[in-house]
Amino acid sequence: MAGKRIIAVTGATGAQGGGLCRVALEDREGLYKVRALTRNPGSEKAKELERMGAEVVAADLDDAESLKKAFHCAHAAFCVTPYWEHLSPKRELAQARNMADAAKHAHVGHVVWSTLEDTRDFVPLPDDRVPTLMGSYKVPHFDAKGEADRYFAGIGLPVTFLRTSFYWENLIHLGMGPKAGPDGELAIAFPMGDAKLPGIAVGDIGRCAFNIIRNRLEYLGRTIGVAGDHLTGQSMAEALTRALGRKVRYEDVPTDAYRGSGAPGAEDLANMFLFKRLFEREYCAARDLAAARRLHPGMKSFEEWLSENRHRFPFGEVQRKASGE
Repeated sequence: MAGKRIIAVTGATGAQGGGLCRVALEDREGLYKVRALTRNPGSEKAKELERMGAEVVAADLDDAESLKKAFHCAHAAFCVTPYWEHLSPKRELAQARNMADAAKHAHVGHVVWSTLEDTRDFVPLPDDRVPTLMGSYKVPHFDAKGEADRYFAGIGLPVTFLRTSFYWENLIHLGMGPKAGPDGELAIAFPMGDAKLPGIAVGDIGRCAFNIIRNRLEYLGRTIGVAGDHLTGQSMAEALTRALGRKVRYEDVPTDAYRGSGAPGAEDLANMFLFKRLFEREYCAARDLAAARRLHPGMKSFEEWLSENRHRFPFGEVQRKASGE
């Protein structure tokens, strides 16, 4: 490991951080050492990273001192927050500031901050097109990250802002995938009308982050948006139909119905989809597909991701029989 540049990765056992760890550990040039930060070094995911060659370090985003130690001597740091673990934008902002302060203290040479827009820049709090939540936010899990952008920049960090997109894995893990209705027909339901939704395979975010780190001077101080496709709900349903070998339709559900589902974070997600619909052009433009593929030429399209992941849907057996597999 002597002479290798250290990449300190927060959220190392999560989706984005874990993807970056794997990409860096498997890189053939072998220029980097991965320091995987986690609250639980004894977890199976942490042990797997250790077996792959990562240095696993205990650190807590709520504990600035633990982050300062974990960032020590790091060439680069990947910073991401676990909003959906606690659903608190105030806590997310505090965690982001802890990471920024720790990176500043440790003189980290390059910080990649996984972020999203502050939707209040588009829809001020008095604007009732999007309901205000928690008294201070339009889309809490966006706004706290966007607010933290100003802190990262304001303390003079060498930072790249990486704006991500809707994970296609949400169709598998978060109950957003096809569901059978009373008639037995499968459907996906989003309050998006015919607006396009930028999406990405979560593993590609790790590759994008790694390529940004490898090309530090090109990306310092920039905001980079990434997506593998911009698709309407109807286009997603058609792609799912082809992949699963079973008809999937798209249902454009009313925003208020989505908001009132009672699921954790439903109001936040409803506002998110509403924001993306209202500002479709700006949101998609900030995630230019050609630019994303220049950063990561192997970026998967939705069709490519489905081809690799169709067996993970509960309807995979139907699809396999239909295709003769």
